[in-house]
Amino acid sequence: MEPASLSMAARVSVFRNIPKHEPYLIFSSIRGYTLWVGQNLFCMIDKTILSSFAGKTALVTGGTGLIGRQVVALLVEAGVSVRIISLDKVTVSQKAEHVQGDLCDFATCKQLTKDIDFVFHLAGIKGSVEVTKAKPASFFVPLLMMNTNLLEACRLNQVKKIVYTSSIGAYSSAEIFKEGENESGAPMDIFPGWAKRMAEMQIQAYRQQYGLENFAVVRPCNVYGPGDNFDPKNAMVIPTLMWRVLNKENPVVVWGDGSAIRDFAFSRDVAEGILLALHHGTKGQYVNLGSGLGVTIRELVETLAKVVPFNYSFDASKPAGFPRRIMDVSRAREWIGYEPSTSLYEGLKLTWNWFL
Repeated sequence: MEPASLSMAARVSVFRNIPKHEPYLIFSSIRGYTLWVGQNLFCMIDKTILSSFAGKTALVTGGTGLIGRQVVALLVEAGVSVRIISLDKVTVSQKAEHVQGDLCDFATCKQLTKDIDFVFHLAGIKGSVEVTKAKPASFFVPLLMMNTNLLEACRLNQVKKIVYTSSIGAYSSAEIFKEGENESGAPMDIFPGWAKRMAEMQIQAYRQQYGLENFAVVRPCNVYGPGDNFDPKNAMVIPTLMWRVLNKENPVVVWGDGSAIRDFAFSRDVAEGILLALHHGTKGQYVNLGSGLGVTIRELVETLAKVVPFNYSFDASKPAGFPRRIMDVSRAREWIGYEPSTSLYEGLKLTWNWFL
């Protein structure tokens, strides 16, 4: 978690020469919104909302990760005193307090959440489908312990607002994921998915027994961006492709015919959605955070080839997974003003430049 304080007055704010471990954040405030210079994109969070965060304290679990570092950067710029808790020895902001610790320890969770205004619970264990199947206990047990401990510590310490980051993997299998649907069967990511659902149930239990309305829940889709895991042994599709391109595979052979459709959301868009969820709340339910667009694997590969030219081919004899998986984000648009704006090309370009 990271502490920070900066004025939100209209200005152009240029960070120092940003090292690789920090998110890409160069922007200016225009008409109450934030324009990200070099990306031609607007931050979806109104300036008045960001200004309301100033002077607050926040804990960001998993703040060194893919989404967490973007949440930290937004909070720091909004004048929030931020503390990051992570197992990693990584510094993502000089303006934040970094704590290395294990959320499986309840005493640690109680200490970290004491006198904190906001908690962003993003800590998790990310891995490919193959890894979660091969090592289910390594995902299920720590997730259950972290979520149970952290959420209970927030309740006991009366944290003002909390947002819990669940996952698309908590849904049962479907082509289109919409809140309140596809929940009767087992989650797609069997063990991690059940752990995520248990945390959501814990929050429901707080609401039912204690009348607590200060817990918000979001379910992101396949998220990519700077700070992603690029280890080909357990990385997701986009970082895996980038690793293979960087290591000069020629051609890069992609399984399937490229027709499978997926929903890829850029990390900064999702981070903004998480701040909006904290501010507006999610009415005791959860909202999806995706791109709202379906992209074929062929389109993904072709777009990446525009960012960094490489040779590729598709092997239709290999399995391609489910034919279609897209998130419906209409509830997030209506409830919290979520409007993801990063194009696939721009997101891939920023991610590739960070990876280099």
